[in-house]
Amino acid sequence: MGAPQKSFWEGRRVLITGHTGFKGSWLALLLHSLGVELIGYSLPPPTTPSLFQLAGLQNMVDGIEGDIRDFNRLRDAIRSRKPEIVFHLAAQALVCRSYENPIETYATNIMGTVNLLESVRVAGGVKAVVNVTSDKCYENREWIWGYRETERMGGYDPYASSKGCAELVTAAYRNSYFNQADSASHGVALASARAGNVIGGGDWAENRLIPDCVRAVLKREKIMIRRPASVRPWQHVLEPLNGYIILAEKLCDSGMKYAQAWNFGPDDQDARSVSWVVARFCEKWGNGASYSIEAGEHPYEANYLKLDCSKARTLLDWRPLWNLDTALDAIVEWTAAYQEGTDLRKACFKQIEKYESARVH
Repeated sequence: MGAPQKSFWEGRRVLITGHTGFKGSWLALLLHSLGVELIGYSLPPPTTPSLFQLAGLQNMVDGIEGDIRDFNRLRDAIRSRKPEIVFHLAAQALVCRSYENPIETYATNIMGTVNLLESVRVAGGVKAVVNVTSDKCYENREWIWGYRETERMGGYDPYASSKGCAELVTAAYRNSYFNQADSASHGVALASARAGNVIGGGDWAENRLIPDCVRAVLKREKIMIRRPASVRPWQHVLEPLNGYIILAEKLCDSGMKYAQAWNFGPDDQDARSVSWVVARFCEKWGNGASYSIEAGEHPYEANYLKLDCSKARTLLDWRPLWNLDTALDAIVEWTAAYQEGTDLRKACFKQIEKYESARVH
C-alpha cells in the first residue's frame, strides 16, 4: 500500500496556499511530521476558533499573509521562498457562502488558480504542483455510480461551477505551458486532486455538517440539519491529504506521467446520507445528543454524489485506511480533547500516528 516516504520529504521546501484553513492546517501537520520545510501563503484563519491557532501552527510554518487574488504578492512570495513543491488549497470552500458571495467565490477559486499557476510559470524553480479542487467539479447527474476523472466538468451552484472552471484552467495550463513535450524546458508537473466531503477535528466552518454537529453538542443544543437524505462520500481529512502527498512524490519522481486529474474518495459503503452521519455522531458523542430537521427553503445542493477512485488505487497504490465509523470516532475524540483543554497539537499528531499505524495492520 502506498505511503508518504519520509526520506523523500525531509528538508524539502514546500508551499501550501490556504495553510490557515482546516484542510491546509492538517496538511501542514502531516508535512511537518515528514520533516518538510514549510512555507504558507494565506489570509488569516477563516474561523474563530481555528485549527491553525489551536495547534500552534504559526510556530511551524514560514507564513506569508496574502490573498490568492493578489498576483504580484503571490508571485513575489514564490520567487523569494523558492519552493520545490506547491499544494494549492486556498479557496472559498463553502457552498452556502458561494450563493451569498458569488463574485468572491469566482474570483478566489478561478482567478486564484490562474494567479497561482501563472506565478509558478514566471517565478521558476517549482517541480510539482497539486491543485486541490473538489468532487463537486463534475456535472452532477445524480448517478448511483461514481464519477471518473474523465467525466464532464459542471456545477449547479457558484461554488461547484467555480471548481469545475478551476479544473479547466489547470488543464489549459498543463496543455499550454506545462506540456509533456516541453517538460525539459519548464520542468513543472501539474496535477489536480478531487476529494470527497472531508471531515475531521478542528473544522469550525459555517454551514458544514460536522462543524454544525460539534457546535451544537458543545452548547448542549439540538443539531439542526437541512437535507437529511443527501448522500455524500464522507472521509476523514487525513485520507485525501495522504493521497495528495503520494501524488506529489510521483510528480517529482516520474514527472509528466502523473500530471493528470485524480479522485480521492472513500469506499462505496461510506457514501452515506446526512441523517445517517448525524445519528451516528450523536450515538458516539452520547450525553443526550440529538438532531432534528430544519424547516424552510434552503439553497439547492446535489442529492447524490460519489467518486470512482480506481485510478488512484491502481496507479498510486492509495486507498482509505479509516472507514466512516473510525473517522467519526476520531472527530469525537478530538472534540473531547478540545472540550477538556488538552494540548491540541499533540492530539493531532497522536491521530496522525494512529492513522499511520492502520497502514500496517
